[in-house]
Amino acid sequence: MKLLRPLLLAVVLAGAFFYFTTYHRSQTHTTNWFGRPSKLEITEAAGGETPDQEEQNNISVYRKNIGSVVNITSKAVAFDFFYGLVPQEGQGSGFIIDKEGHILTNYHVIADARQVEVTLHNRKKYRATIVGTDRSHDLAIIQIKAPDLAPMVLGESRNLQVGQKVYAIGNPFGLSGTLTSGIVSSIRSVQEPDGMTIDEAIQTDAAINPGNSGGPLLNWHGEVIGINTIIASTVGQSAGIGFAIPINTAKAVLNDLVTLGRVRRPALGVRTIPITPELADQMGLPADYGLLVVQVVPGGAADRAGLRGGNERAYLGNTPITTGGDLIVAIDGQDVQDQQDLSHVMNNHPAVL
Repeated sequence: MKLLRPLLLAVVLAGAFFYFTTYHRSQTHTTNWFGRPSKLEITEAAGGETPDQEEQNNISVYRKNIGSVVNITSKAVAFDFFYGLVPQEGQGSGFIIDKEGHILTNYHVIADARQVEVTLHNRKKYRATIVGTDRSHDLAIIQIKAPDLAPMVLGESRNLQVGQKVYAIGNPFGLSGTLTSGIVSSIRSVQEPDGMTIDEAIQTDAAINPGNSGGPLLNWHGEVIGINTIIASTVGQSAGIGFAIPINTAKAVLNDLVTLGRVRRPALGVRTIPITPELADQMGLPADYGLLVVQVVPGGAADRAGLRGGNERAYLGNTPITTGGDLIVAIDGQDVQDQQDLSHVMNNHPAVL
């Protein structure tokens, strides 16, 4: 009897284990607290809603221009100490400006490229030729031979107002045909990574990322008002601050880029020094700002216009200068306080051969 009790206990325990782990589980069904419904009931929106006025305009701007925005792939070769010549590839955007296949983009998109390829919105690819470059304005013109091209409408960037609606179309991170929107956040001069300055750059909060460079910035009517070029970010992608080159800057040099391959710069033909209130007081000048003409290039534009350089020797610190020359305070009604102001005014004029 004593030997039978442990045996019976072992059988009971084995049976209980089998019941709860195998048999009982196979006889039960998974249910939830509420049971399974016979049909799922959901709330759906009414179909066929029409976009509101702003959405309709967004759609219109995109459809009107997407066929004119291109993806640009540039292939270059860089030297690596260990591997020698190493092929490199970069991407950017551009847009068609005439039916002859001229495309406007950034200089840095195609800089040092040995081969440039353009992909249209219909995914057709074409080998492109670099027609003209303007490094100081970060602009370039390339050209493709393709049928039925639709050029974009170049608008006006003068008198843009902070708060105006803008759109950016491009290929951020290689994602072609991307539209973002925002406003004009500010108009200011900014310095590009290579040290070049963009006068009256259009600052916008429209998302601009790597790959957007060279693409168009558009106004409410879908007209190009700028060329997206740089972003201000610590992480290399959109942080809500992007900049575009004003389209008027590009329009002023397009003819030279296409016909000459470079840009002729107008020159006044003077050497100047900027005037501060302290210098103006010491020299007895009639204005406490401007550029004092130290020397005039014989036969230059300033000489022909009657401007005169200095005729009295003096020192500015340890630097010898000549005083007594004309003082430039404004050109075309725009105040001139330093050399950058003078360059900006001059660049708004075509060079005369």
